Amino acid sequence: MSSTTNGQWYPPEWPDRIRALASGRLTPATPRRAATVLLLRDSHNGGLAVHMLRRRASMAFAGGAYAYPGGSVDPRDERPVAWAGPSRAQWAVRMGVEPAGAQAIVCAAVRETFEETGVLLAGPSADTVVADTTGEDWEADRAALVAHELSFADFLERRGLVLRSDLLGAWAHWITPEFEPRRYDTWFFVAALPEGQRTLPQGPQTSSAASTEADLALWARPEEAAAGYDRGELLMMPPTIATLRSLQPYGTVADALAGAEAQDLTPVLARAHLVDGRIELSWPGHDEFTKHIATDDDPGGGGTDGPSGTTSSPGGTPA
Repeated sequence: MSSTTNGQWYPPEWPDRIRALASGRLTPATPRRAATVLLLRDSHNGGLAVHMLRRRASMAFAGGAYAYPGGSVDPRDERPVAWAGPSRAQWAVRMGVEPAGAQAIVCAAVRETFEETGVLLAGPSADTVVADTTGEDWEADRAALVAHELSFADFLERRGLVLRSDLLGAWAHWITPEFEPRRYDTWFFVAALPEGQRTLPQGPQTSSAASTEADLALWARPEEAAAGYDRGELLMMPPTIATLRSLQPYGTVADALAGAEAQDLTPVLARAHLVDGRIELSWPGHDEFTKHIATDDDPGGGGTDGPSGTTSSPGGTPA
């Protein structure tokens, strides 16, 4: 990746793929539905902190980038589950999807958070939440979920748990650019770390790393992580840094959760079009990510001004 002043994730193959899309030589892949959770807790020294994972450099998608726990919807996420909080129909209206799809996305958010961090947004009843998810039996269930040997519906039923959809707040909606070979239609949610639960560690130095996709987990204040990105120290995809910045006005987790209902869920999708003989890549509503790429007719005309970055630590608190 080229060296620039901030940490925007910008793979070296993007200019060629953007040119191919602009010329009609590239057919966009259909995006898969996915869910991501910004897990929050109040910081001891004021403000809130968000849980972040650094994706392993070997990952095919966004290797080395800082992100949040999340992943693709599993078709089995539509299976009936014990449910608390807003109804599936209410979630469908909020997210602009069908009720079955709304359930699947919310289930994916809760399931992926448990798979990647060990945190479970579910409880024995509609007004309780599991206080402790440590122990060999929990770890065995989590491993079975990760391996797709166990569906989330069967997991909840076997343990007699109710999915707490009321603990989630829909926050943002981003779709991977059309020129990316792996595309995701992703809903971002906020949620508070349940009392008594803790996130599992990551990395080869730990005996039971939570995720095979990450090599580092930490808690960071949004403004500190965003400053690390601005200095070019932290690599992030546009949705990650955009949602980090959107958290900065909130002083507590309660404030952020209360603000979720007002968040705009209009999907953000990058656009590539010709401007003054060059291809302009932009994300509507997010001018800081705008880049310019030379066309096929002038491949050497300035190349691209797209940024990249390094993959260090933001100085947050290890998970």
